[in-house]
Amino acid sequence: MASEPNPIAERLIAAGAIEFGEFTLASGQKSPYYIDIKTAMTDPALLGEIARAIATREPFEMVAGVAVGGVPLAVATALVSGRRFAIVRSQVKDHGKANPVIGDVRGRQVLLVEDVTTSGGSALYGVDELRRAGARVDCVVTVVDREGGAEERLASRGVRLVPLVRAQELLNR
Repeated sequence: MASEPNPIAERLIAAGAIEFGEFTLASGQKSPYYIDIKTAMTDPALLGEIARAIATREPFEMVAGVAVGGVPLAVATALVSGRRFAIVRSQVKDHGKANPVIGDVRGRQVLLVEDVTTSGGSALYGVDELRRAGARVDCVVTVVDREGGAEERLASRGVRLVPLVRAQELLNR
């Protein structure tokens, strides 16, 4: 029995979010395909659809994203849900306040959002920084999980990975 088509996967495919060739991922791994969620999210209708899916997936008090890919997701999810958002800097600045987390997350249940996960390194970085800032973080929602070990790596730290789309849903079309 065939599974129901995933509407977000269908929209990502239509937006040209998957490209084939030779690519080096943020994790350093080589891949014959690239999933470009950042460009796809420049379409406000698609970004809104993704944000609505995130906002209804898991309970949270506040949403956060790691710069750069997670920020538009966090902002859009905050707008859809009416909840506050935070930004996790990808690098700590050496000027100004130099805080790694922008937004008061202390004591709050924070949902971390990611555009794409492979090994989970960026998500773990975000979880660690949010926890250091006093947030409670036990879930990461990713638009696409490349199924490269992120789920297991996050689980080892007490964090569930909830993908809106799995890479196989994009590749098996």
